[in-house]
Amino acid sequence: MLNRRVLLLTAAVGLLASEASAWPTTLVECLLRDARKLVPRSLARLIAEREKQVLEESQRFPVELSQTLALDLPTGRLAPETLSALEAHSLEVLALFKEQRVSDGLVRLGATLRIPADLSDPVLAAGPEGYPAGVAREYYAFIEANLDKLPVVLDSAAALQLPRRELPAYWQSLLARSRLEAPVLRAELFKGGRVVDHRSLDWHSPVFAVAEVAYSRAVTGVAATWLALWREARGDMTRTRKPAEILPTDRPPEGPTP
Repeated sequence: MLNRRVLLLTAAVGLLASEASAWPTTLVECLLRDARKLVPRSLARLIAEREKQVLEESQRFPVELSQTLALDLPTGRLAPETLSALEAHSLEVLALFKEQRVSDGLVRLGATLRIPADLSDPVLAAGPEGYPAGVAREYYAFIEANLDKLPVVLDSAAALQLPRRELPAYWQSLLARSRLEAPVLRAELFKGGRVVDHRSLDWHSPVFAVAEVAYSRAVTGVAATWLALWREARGDMTRTRKPAEILPTDRPPEGPTP
């Protein structure tokens, strides 16, 4: 039976050969921007001031951890050792704050966005068979083209109150939901043996629904991860903006009678 080390090597090769391994940089920038709206204003400002460094740091995700994730993501289940490694990676943030390396700690805190973002991406949870070539490209292109139309909603208000010790279970839940959405992308973006051009889709498409839910899940996940670590580091938790509550209505907005 192949041991985990051999499987990690196989996963690494697959990751390098894959068409897309995570959210494109432009979308990561948007995730960073939208997640800042869910945290205290002081923390949002501190991360915004270091946005360039945060984005660069997020690209320097440890290779071994990336390989471990590449092995687990297609299964929809994170192995205990993977969760331990992710938790250890996030704890490095607290160590920096404890050492009074505040600016470094803030950059590393911001860069933890990579964990919930990747776990919230149905492309990475496509299963061992992956997607036909071109599907991931069209999905990401669809999000970028329609981001201004996607209603970003709070995926879970309770997640913003999680203590740090509950993050591993929360991260697992993000991946489990992404795994459920992956087949929708395969069915909608690959038809008749051909990849569907994202420009032929609009808000009526199930792809729009997956994109909206996945993006909102990622935004909430990033904010929840930041807050759990920031709270434990005894950071400023005041002046947190309350998300606007939008209630469904049984009738459309009133307008001029045709």
